Amino acid sequence: MKAMLLETSGPAESRPLALADVEVPAPAANEVRVRVRACGVCRTDLHVLEGDLAPARRPIVLGHEVVGTIDALGSGVRDFHRGERVGIAWLRSTCGKCEFCREGRTNLCPNARFTGYHEHGGYAEHAIVPAEYAYRIPETFGDDEAAPLLCAGIIGYRALKRSGVKSGERLGLYGFGGSAHIVIQIARARGCEVFVCSLRPEHRDLARELGAAWVGEKDEMPPRPLHGSILFAPAGELVPPALRALRSGGTLACAGIHMTPIPAIDYDRELFRERTLCSVTANTREDGIELFKEAAAARVRTHTQPFALADANEALVRLKQGRIQGAAVLHPE
Repeated sequence: MKAMLLETSGPAESRPLALADVEVPAPAANEVRVRVRACGVCRTDLHVLEGDLAPARRPIVLGHEVVGTIDALGSGVRDFHRGERVGIAWLRSTCGKCEFCREGRTNLCPNARFTGYHEHGGYAEHAIVPAEYAYRIPETFGDDEAAPLLCAGIIGYRALKRSGVKSGERLGLYGFGGSAHIVIQIARARGCEVFVCSLRPEHRDLARELGAAWVGEKDEMPPRPLHGSILFAPAGELVPPALRALRSGGTLACAGIHMTPIPAIDYDRELFRERTLCSVTANTREDGIELFKEAAAARVRTHTQPFALADANEALVRLKQGRIQGAAVLHPE
């Protein structure tokens, strides 16, 4: 099968991925094999590509927003059948035994394994996933529409929960890429006012199109104090202004898996009055199930740009440069 392999980390501009012919994988017990129809390009892929995340396996096939149809079943699989459409996300297995798994906080499992990082992902014609971590995808979503939901959507959904913003309250979004353009649709369906800060004018235009109550520059102060915010941009320098924009008791959730250093925080101006700064780590399986259910009910529509599998390097460069409106999606055929 065709796959884009990463042998050595490097800047996206150096085009580190190479198109290769590799053996079609066979599913082990309790696994399913998926014939890939679409795979989203996520900022986490960029962090793996460029070495921001320490290498876990080389060579590796990136990609953890995978949509396709099951074409082979490992022994012991009972809940899925061949031809069924499923999705593969970042979190692909946990130990089930540690204190976090026992508490239901599986996203914090120290033995978790991740798609496109520990095991090969979806920048290929086939991918493998444990059946327990395959997601059924509502028919309302096409393949390209569903792909970004499997990470950008799920992580955005968890970040929205971590922000503590309730229906009808004011939500801030810093950075407006794949995750934010999904979150705003869910938040708007809940009756929230959404305030967006973003670097690029075309992203600000998309935020307005999707119903933002206010749109400003990347660190501009919103006109009203916010109940909670999500920082999607991997820019630590935005943390202090985002904290200042919160009302008393508000929460800033940092949604990235990697971020540049956070500058010194002025306790009196930025953290006092019970403001909270928190991070978001991976997702639980339940987050994914909830996200698909709510996204379908809210009629979320993702904005995507298609790329051929062989053009994965170009898609990653454009993602790095902020030149993707919504999310990039690779097609192996």
